[in-house]
Amino acid sequence: MQFIDLGAQRARIEDRLNAAISKVVAEGRYILGPEVAEFEKKLGEYLGVEHVIACANGTDALQMPLMARGIGPGDAVFVPSFTFAATAEVVALVGAEPVFIDVDAQSYNLNVEQLEAAIAAIRKEGRLQPKAIIPVDLFGLAADYNRISAIADREDLFVIEDAAQSIGGKRDNVMCGAFGHVGATSFYPAKPLGCYGDGGAMFTNDAELADTLRSVLFHGKGETQYDNVRIGLNSRLDTIQAAVLLEKLAILEDEMEARDRIAKRYNEALKDVVKVPALPAGNRSAWAQYSIESDNRDGLKAHLQTEGVPSVIYYVKPLHQQTAYKHYSVAPGGLPVSESLPNRILSTADAPLSVGSRSGQDHRRHSWFPRQKGLIFFACLTKTRRKPGFLCFRLASSIARKHRIYP
Repeated sequence: MQFIDLGAQRARIEDRLNAAISKVVAEGRYILGPEVAEFEKKLGEYLGVEHVIACANGTDALQMPLMARGIGPGDAVFVPSFTFAATAEVVALVGAEPVFIDVDAQSYNLNVEQLEAAIAAIRKEGRLQPKAIIPVDLFGLAADYNRISAIADREDLFVIEDAAQSIGGKRDNVMCGAFGHVGATSFYPAKPLGCYGDGGAMFTNDAELADTLRSVLFHGKGETQYDNVRIGLNSRLDTIQAAVLLEKLAILEDEMEARDRIAKRYNEALKDVVKVPALPAGNRSAWAQYSIESDNRDGLKAHLQTEGVPSVIYYVKPLHQQTAYKHYSVAPGGLPVSESLPNRILSTADAPLSVGSRSGQDHRRHSWFPRQKGLIFFACLTKTRRKPGFLCFRLASSIARKHRIYP
């Protein structure tokens, strides 16, 4: 069993994918073909944003808003430490300094109270000028943008939503990607909306900012590509990836509903066995990963591996402890949650959270989590925490049946 199995999704839309890719190849418009603009339009409609700017990857999607805003040396950008390196990397790349904030122990998203304390501390120190916040929607769950936006408005800070893991999720009926001054996402193949290579996008309702971002991603072009008005990047999304994304976008909502339905069943079934993911009222996670906590995480991981069920530790070390970032500032009080999570957290295969459509397909055939592996998953959890010495398949099966884990 693979940690992420894209084969079943491909089988579901294979004919459409092949036709879309063949069309691009036949027409020969590999860069800035019509599929790119069509994808931007349809994704904007799905997210409820006015401007979608597709680009080459998710890291560029985070960096270009900083460039467009003129953030650089002497500026502070507040980021969570418990996340992937790209969130802080882009800050350093533009010459600014990341200031690391702890995450909330329940949501794994930016700790808002500590964010406020860090802003005050940086202002008091006077060495850096606070300029921006990059909250991360970790594992697909939206950060607390009501409170973050209120702080940003009061402190005059630019908010970039890192929605690399959360497209398809929502908070209070606002889609992830639509928060902050600008949102950024990745279309890396393993993401909730992924292409067959690298890709990314930025989202905003600010027309002037959108124009600047389009300039930055095309070498800083002005009226034409031969009149460069600013320093930019080469970060266009290619047409074949846009064609793939159009087909995947068409089934995204169906997949999100299925992921959410199954993840909630998992939460109910596992809540007395491990610490299950938090899902605050009004939220729908994109469930990029189904991440649990266990006092015996290493034992659980070993059992899962023995039974052929993959799992990954996201993340093995917080950013502020990594060699490239340990010299940057951290929030007052330290980052105890970010430092403890690597010893407890485990992301199980998100295959069980990705299933085929019920309409026009054999739902069981396209399930990405075979029944046998599902039983092993529950049995391993049970063995590790409650029934040492044997695999309790009967209990695992009864949990699965009781909570209707399988469609």
